[in-house]
Amino acid sequence: MQNKILNLFDEQFVAKLFREKILKLYPDFAKIKKIKIIPHKNLVWEHTYHVVIEFEISFLTRSGKTVILPIFTTAHSSEPRKNVYDSLKFLWKSGFGKGYLTIPRPLFYSEYFKAVFYRGAQGKNLYQYIRQKNFKEIETIVPKAAQWLVKLHQTPVDKARNFNRQNSRIKTVVPGIKHIFKKIEDNHPEYSQFYRAAFKIFIDKENEFFKKTKKLWLIHGDAHPENVIKMGKKKIAIIDFTDLCLADFARDIGSFSQQIEYMCNRKIGDQRYSEKIKKLFLSNYLKNAKIKLDGALKERIDNYYNWTAMRTATFFLLKANPDPERAKPLIERVAKKLNINNF
Repeated sequence: MQNKILNLFDEQFVAKLFREKILKLYPDFAKIKKIKIIPHKNLVWEHTYHVVIEFEISFLTRSGKTVILPIFTTAHSSEPRKNVYDSLKFLWKSGFGKGYLTIPRPLFYSEYFKAVFYRGAQGKNLYQYIRQKNFKEIETIVPKAAQWLVKLHQTPVDKARNFNRQNSRIKTVVPGIKHIFKKIEDNHPEYSQFYRAAFKIFIDKENEFFKKTKKLWLIHGDAHPENVIKMGKKKIAIIDFTDLCLADFARDIGSFSQQIEYMCNRKIGDQRYSEKIKKLFLSNYLKNAKIKLDGALKERIDNYYNWTAMRTATFFLLKANPDPERAKPLIERVAKKLNINNF
């Protein structure tokens, strides 16, 4: 018996599914003419799977025109994507389905495939412009990314559930600190003591803040340039809502600041320019949020900045083909910032 996810690579099966589920959402579309299936992640084993698939759909309108739309699905056999669908649906109804700061349109959720289907955001991501050293586009998109995050953080949460509770705190973010510590001890024992000391600081600082407030904000949870899509002259979308949760809004600021600086350093190679872009993001966030950067907020942002740098280092240390040389400068910089020298 074949793995059921392989049905989503069968054009006839997909055409039937989309006729049932998608045509009714677009009254101007008469029928589906053609489907091009483009796998972006294709991990399929005997019974399990993790896939991200793009379906380039050619629709025929009732007036006889052809309209091509990108429909995406993300599916994981052991991690149902219902929370992603619910996140998108909540945000779509909360104002992200209109205007210049938007998201992919949620279409439907399949319990059978444990998959969310959504209309993709068409355009190039911010990281592509960084790689091309397209300074004009970078400096146009970064302030809009800041505006988008402000819009998210100011979205009322009284009717929002915690879409990914594990992701709400550093201590419980998947795969969890116990798992990370064990992997580091097994593969890079030279960093074991440092990891324990650094993560204690990250967790203690976060706990200290939440002892002072019960307020929570919707955060993206994985804010970085590859998740920022330029759709038009003024319009951008943010994608990938697997980690959307209720937490401290400073986390998105710290994470995005670290990632934009790191990616600019890697691909542009100018530390002064990287600092300029990081400051451009932060200043636009503060201006649009109408808040000031006091010492307490700066400390929270710095804490999440350092934590994100460590997440990046951990990726390089523990990925299938480890790259410890890329992890080392990140670790050394965090160690210096945290004043941890005994490792």
